Amino acid sequence: MSTKNASVKSILFALLANFGIAVTKTIASVVTSSGSMLAEAIHSYADCTNQGLLFLGLKQAKKEPDENHPLGHGKEIYFWSFIVALMLFSMGGLFSIYEGTHKLGAHEGLKSPMVAVVVLSVSIILESFSLYGCITQINKVKRKGVSLWQWAKNSRQSELVVILGEDIAALLGLVFALIAISLATITGNPIFDAIGSIGIGVLLLVVSIFLGIKVKRLLVGQSAEKETRDEIKSLLEAQTEISEVLNLITLQLGDYIMVSVKAKMQDVKTDEELVRNINTCEKALKASNPSIRWVFFEPDSEA
Repeated sequence: MSTKNASVKSILFALLANFGIAVTKTIASVVTSSGSMLAEAIHSYADCTNQGLLFLGLKQAKKEPDENHPLGHGKEIYFWSFIVALMLFSMGGLFSIYEGTHKLGAHEGLKSPMVAVVVLSVSIILESFSLYGCITQINKVKRKGVSLWQWAKNSRQSELVVILGEDIAALLGLVFALIAISLATITGNPIFDAIGSIGIGVLLLVVSIFLGIKVKRLLVGQSAEKETRDEIKSLLEAQTEISEVLNLITLQLGDYIMVSVKAKMQDVKTDEELVRNINTCEKALKASNPSIRWVFFEPDSEA
């Protein structure tokens, strides 16, 4: 399955789930006067905006290379993923912390808390389906034997990593809110609701920092995954036209990869034969991995 289709489906699952949940949470927050519920509603609306920006990033990344962008626009998706990871996540987290801090000193108490409990319980079920859909799409593109955590740390698909982070944060946030409102209802002390809002904010900030660091590496310029680099090197070393691979550089550009090779070629009698051998190696690389779009080949005798 193509990585692009997996990304689109994961974003769509998350968008549909978050929009329905956001509207429901908004109504519940008005009815119950719950700070945790309001924080959760803001979080869900922010997630909807996040998914819209990721869709925009995927669309922009499809633009063909031009004179000003000879290696294409693949990094567009990294830019928008970075905006989602830092700005919107951070804003949602800071708002939740502010709301909880404000409620610590001036909470009017919860109204109709059972409404909030029911809404949060249903939201947990819906968000679980969204997370399940995301993980299902990830399993279709990640290598066998790689754990979800290892994939998230090493993947070059920023949009899928961001959606996974969003879904996990949303699910944990809902659990935090449910526990906070339940404690506030059982004890009659609304301070638990305020603490729940602060907890959700801290959770969002932690996820924001992790995703921000992850996507920044891709935005600055990161190589293809280690397994992909190893496969490229093994293929080159197996080419009869190459005597020794002296240097190999890869650069991940969204869905595509740029490869730069410096290699010691087998002795040939003419320049035309050398050019044919290089072309053969380039074609073999592109045939082995459809993501390899640009290959720059330099024959040399030393690294």
